[in-house]
Amino acid sequence: MKVLLISQGSTGDIYPLIALGKALQEAKHSVAFATAPLYKEEIEKADIPYQYTPPDWEKPVFVDCMRALDRQPNAIALMKQIYRSGLSFMGELIDTIEDLIKDYDLVVCSYIFPHFKVLSDRHKIPFVTITFCHSVIPAKDITPELVPKLHGFPAPIKYLWNSLWWLLINRIVDHSVNSIAGPVFESRGIPPIKNFITAPADLSIVCVSSSLMQKSRFKNQRFVYTGYLRWQSDTNEALEEELRQFCEAGPVPIITFGSVSFDHIQDIMSRFEKNWPKGQKIILQSGWAGLSIQINRPDIKIINQVSHDQLFKHAVCVIHHGGAGTTASVLHAGVPHIVVPHLGDQNFWASEVKRLGTGIRLSKKHWPERLYKAVQKVTSDAQYNKRAQYCADQLSQETGSLNAVATLESFMENR
Repeated sequence: MKVLLISQGSTGDIYPLIALGKALQEAKHSVAFATAPLYKEEIEKADIPYQYTPPDWEKPVFVDCMRALDRQPNAIALMKQIYRSGLSFMGELIDTIEDLIKDYDLVVCSYIFPHFKVLSDRHKIPFVTITFCHSVIPAKDITPELVPKLHGFPAPIKYLWNSLWWLLINRIVDHSVNSIAGPVFESRGIPPIKNFITAPADLSIVCVSSSLMQKSRFKNQRFVYTGYLRWQSDTNEALEEELRQFCEAGPVPIITFGSVSFDHIQDIMSRFEKNWPKGQKIILQSGWAGLSIQINRPDIKIINQVSHDQLFKHAVCVIHHGGAGTTASVLHAGVPHIVVPHLGDQNFWASEVKRLGTGIRLSKKHWPERLYKAVQKVTSDAQYNKRAQYCADQLSQETGSLNAVATLESFMENR
């Protein structure tokens, strides 16, 4: 079959679909990936054909958008900001996607763009979404974000409470998206979004670990766990030698905030440098936020882009933002986490890390001052390492990409 992958956003949205694309190719399917030019090089390095879609932005514009997302107080505000950020090119994007999908048998798209389903339906092409976090899926045993949990109540009452709130949240999200993008949708003949949360597609692949994370009772069978979809870029041999020399005495703490960007970065990093003890080695991955320090210190090494698997094998623990992809990479590495959530589902992943016993959480407001004690805590307590290694062992037995391909093949055969 011919499959078109579609995604927008940060690297955390792109890499899982590259992994899926590679697995589909290995299963002898034809694949192309439609996204912004920022990711063209990485996609083509993976030998997946690239298809252009707007926005034709340079990286600093994406970084500014991430900074705006970091200012949003909750998930609904975050969703609205995402759609506001895309208004300037949304019409062109819809036109481009509609022109592309005509040549494919199946469209697989990131969870946050369900309006593309209307375009697929017009041309009678099956449409599937990918979601990177199961907390956004209606389930009887999950209370939506911002809603009080009914601790101590009988299970039937909890299930009814959660179900009613999921219906309300679905309506709120539908209204929020339509209030912003409705005029653009109407101009392209797309009806108002309906059931953004409860029914984004006929099939929704949930690419998280089924053994570690599958605790939810989904209210709809269209949502299917497959396991993680992970893609890693090639090893940087020159950097590898630098890392070996820096870590010659043993693994060190590593900070990476991935594609997250935020305000007052210089002040935050100044506070970190002031509170990190001299002589204690640590690695900073600069990321989209541009993590850096103003004073040269031989015990603090700053690096740029490199694959998680290459970097984390030098880690005694990883300090990260709680993005779905980064959390998965640290779980695969088998080292403890210190999670500093900033936005969206990162708070949920921080709670999952705590539930798994593999790490702790710090607030983004005070992490520079509290980081060293947190590192001491997770590296001196053997239970964190034991639980982290257990999770890594479990994940080593999972085959998320193969499961996803099998799920898509079955979906197409049974239509």
